[in-house]
Amino acid sequence: MNEEIRILAIESSCDETAAAVVLNGREVLSNIIFSQIELHKLYGGVVPEIASRKHIEKINQVIEEALAAAHMPLQEMDAVAVTYGPGLVGPLLVGVSAAKAICFATGIPLIGVHHIEGHINANYIENRDLEPPFVALVVSGGHTHLVLVKDYGIYEIIGRTRDDAAGEAFDKVARAIGLGYPGGPKIDRLSKEGNPEAIHFPRARVAEAAYDFSFSGLKSSVLNYINGCERKGEPVNRADVAASFQKAVIDVLVEHALDAVEAYGFDRFAIAGGVASNSSLRSAFDSACRERNITFYHPSPVYCTDNAAMIGTAAYYEYLQGKRSGLDLNAVPNLKLGER
Repeated sequence: MNEEIRILAIESSCDETAAAVVLNGREVLSNIIFSQIELHKLYGGVVPEIASRKHIEKINQVIEEALAAAHMPLQEMDAVAVTYGPGLVGPLLVGVSAAKAICFATGIPLIGVHHIEGHINANYIENRDLEPPFVALVVSGGHTHLVLVKDYGIYEIIGRTRDDAAGEAFDKVARAIGLGYPGGPKIDRLSKEGNPEAIHFPRARVAEAAYDFSFSGLKSSVLNYINGCERKGEPVNRADVAASFQKAVIDVLVEHALDAVEAYGFDRFAIAGGVASNSSLRSAFDSACRERNITFYHPSPVYCTDNAAMIGTAAYYEYLQGKRSGLDLNAVPNLKLGER
């Protein structure tokens, strides 16, 4: 085995077409991302068919750019990694097909990577001291998972949302108060102008599952508040709604996550996923972890949202364990964490 393992990684699970070259799992030599956000803003959310077509247009370009930025030819890659699930089936198929074509033509090994595993592994890129075991909270538009990271590639989900994911709730509330898509960053910005104590929104607990989440009731409470104001002819302070809603989400995430860290006897905690770039969430976890003497890890915002560098990092540890995928690898839109 080479002392240096170079992996070309591809990510296309939703609306970002991305490619990266990662060295030895933790050094990012290039990380190219083409975002479709401006295109999907027109529709208030991601349109899968449009996303798939745009991935087809851009996939070869971002791969070529990633190799050029890393100053390495394709022939020097030790493996090609690709997200094969979960995600939107059309976009996933574009990335998987591109990766398989490269591997078929060159003989380079193929490694299929779980998208959520990639998000968790994003923490290794900038935190060289972070190693398993630890607890990770994955918060994104489609997932809210509390995960025990037992070892590289070994995970146990101990908490999950029963309904809406945190990011999904952000998008729906943003739409309700007229902010548009994507909702998370816009609520984060607007909430800085509001009073998080202005409106009390509920914090849900799932009685039989202490670490599970539920955000549909919170979302409904916000909608009911807005509708009530409109019926009474009262103005809606959007900044106060955004700040109060965001605080309700953050309170639940922090409480559940750090209770789990202590209950399982860990002293390290990491966040991951698109919502992990929320400045108020990061600040709240930073303060709460300091109070409890828990070391807090988080990726930079560029590694929180969908990117290929995190996929390359996850693939590195798969590579070391001898895991490879066949050319029959297929997109699995509902792939569960830990499945192969």
